[in-house]
Amino acid sequence: MARVLGYALTYASFDGWDWFRLLAMVRLTARERVSLAYAALRSLEPEQAEMTAATVLRAAGAPMPPFLRGMEEARFWASLASRAELKAFALASFEAMASQDQAAFFRHISEIEVAA
Repeated sequence: MARVLGYALTYASFDGWDWFRLLAMVRLTARERVSLAYAALRSLEPEQAEMTAATVLRAAGAPMPPFLRGMEEARFWASLASRAELKAFALASFEAMASQDQAAFFRHISEIEVAA
């Protein structure tokens, strides 16, 4: 793996690092890969580490305000969002709704669950 790391550093391209990723999945334990990721992230400035981790986790970031088609844009954002983002924004959105809207939303998701 040390040689493969050297090759990835020398090749200095996405392909080289992708090969390193694939071989690391096969040759390194999960604990070794976590340690390697931890060390690499800690070597970065906090903003770089956060952006890198968000990219790996496929985080969508905060949703943009809807322009014309609110539901369509919300669904697009949701298709990009991480599980944590989906849960956080769903709960925050629900809590921000008026009580009658919360009740209507609850009825809606109950109907979907029964139909499924």
